[in-house]
Amino acid sequence: MTIQDIKNRFGIIGSSPSLDRAIDIAKQVAPTDLTVLITGESGTGKEVFPQIIHALSARKHGQYIAVNCGAIPEGTIDSELFGHEKGSFTSAHEARKGYFEVANGGTIFLDEVAEMPLATQARLLRVLETGEFMKVGSSKVLKTDARVVAATNVNIQQAIEKGKFREDLYYRLNTVPINVPPLRERKQDIFLLFRKFASDFSTKYRMPTIKLDAEAEQLLINYYFQGNVRQLKNITEQISVIEKQRDITADIMMSYLPQQQTSQLPMVMPHSSQGGDFNERDLLYKVLFDMKKDLTDLKKIVVDLIENDNQMNQDFQPENAQIIKKLYQEVGTPESPIQLGYNTTTPAPIVKKAPEKIPVQEVVEEEQLSLQGVEEDMIRKALKKYKNKRKKAAEELGISERTLYRKITEYGIK
Repeated sequence: MTIQDIKNRFGIIGSSPSLDRAIDIAKQVAPTDLTVLITGESGTGKEVFPQIIHALSARKHGQYIAVNCGAIPEGTIDSELFGHEKGSFTSAHEARKGYFEVANGGTIFLDEVAEMPLATQARLLRVLETGEFMKVGSSKVLKTDARVVAATNVNIQQAIEKGKFREDLYYRLNTVPINVPPLRERKQDIFLLFRKFASDFSTKYRMPTIKLDAEAEQLLINYYFQGNVRQLKNITEQISVIEKQRDITADIMMSYLPQQQTSQLPMVMPHSSQGGDFNERDLLYKVLFDMKKDLTDLKKIVVDLIENDNQMNQDFQPENAQIIKKLYQEVGTPESPIQLGYNTTTPAPIVKKAPEKIPVQEVVEEEQLSLQGVEEDMIRKALKKYKNKRKKAAEELGISERTLYRKITEYGIK
């Protein structure tokens, strides 16, 4: 059976290489009894792949049972999976077979397996390793020959680090991994899926099929579908039912597409992030951004003081000119952009040039001063000018009085 035959049989629409790869893996692993772990975002259609594996296997005449582990309460999931004996708990009025016993010789699909409690994970691990299990309230060991296919939309590695999933169970389930791609990585399939859904809903609701103009089609293809195929299907159904006009424009389409919450910009992770969640690139971006802001603010303070205070102009000797020159060398001239990385360019704030009377040409290149020293020096001069009146000095420096007080305390200025 070819990949196209499988698509036709199970109603799979799309021709992206990543989707074909996932189908091909399912086809190759089906004749074996290997455990399969299917990963992918919610709404991508992971539930179709266990059906493909079962239908193409030697177990196709056996039971196929799909179990949503996230929908079963923690107190009853052991009973659901492994069965129980009469009287084993309050409501156990009679003995009951579990899914593993019923699916003997067939396939059991454990959806949302990462939601399974840790105690149940230990029992599942025993089934995978030995094929043995015990009913709740029984000491008798039973055998099962059920093949396990599991699926999850959770990052298993993160769940292991947080202690919510057993690492040994992960490696036992992940004998053959299949990753189902998200819809945004299958852009060439989006319009095909839309047309299929529109045709289905036209038949279901007995109304003309909706059609998209060129702009609406492009808008749909470029949209970031957080809910993947399920979200696209819901949007198509909404438009089919609500819109009286069957020719859909971009403006109409926009009203049905939720505003995208995702950002393409670099993200600075919060301080609470730990381990692999905190990227070195994010940290570097934050450091550069903070440095740029501090240097820009300090440069503005220096230039404003020069402009507004004639007495300060007289005191501005070559060593102060050296500081300004160093700031321009490190941050860039007021007209030049400041590079922050991530292939983005942030324009520098427009700062007026200092008076020409500053003898920049007399700079002594060997002298080294810190930026903190410049800031402290400016604060001292502003306080001296206004006879230690912090409010006036703060206005002169362009900062709040609270910030000025903190800086005075920090530098030990009396």
